[in-house]
Amino acid sequence: MEADDRREFAALRNSNLKTARAWALKEAMMAFFCYTYERPARKHFRWWHNWAVRSRLHPMLEKARMLKRRFENVVTYLKHRITNAASESLNSKIQWVKYTARGFRNKANFVTAI
Repeated sequence: MEADDRREFAALRNSNLKTARAWALKEAMMAFFCYTYERPARKHFRWWHNWAVRSRLHPMLEKARMLKRRFENVVTYLKHRITNAASESLNSKIQWVKYTARGFRNKANFVTAI
């Protein structure tokens, strides 16, 4: 983030608008994914989580709690940078074939279509 962007971000973050606080929380959490080492990432998350809980924004509070419950999985992503996007994409295509066919006479035809 450039110096001008940082100043604008700080000014927006300090305003009293709910949308500004929500946007600032989102941007601060996105910065979390730039970390490669676990210890500073945990420190950043603790800071962000405390801010999100104190923000009095119900949707952000829900997200903060959800991320805290799943935090070990998020840390695993920071370590390995691997997601299941490829397998989800393949599953989506299989579901599309299944939907467009509206039923097959036998499993062999379904396997062929996939």
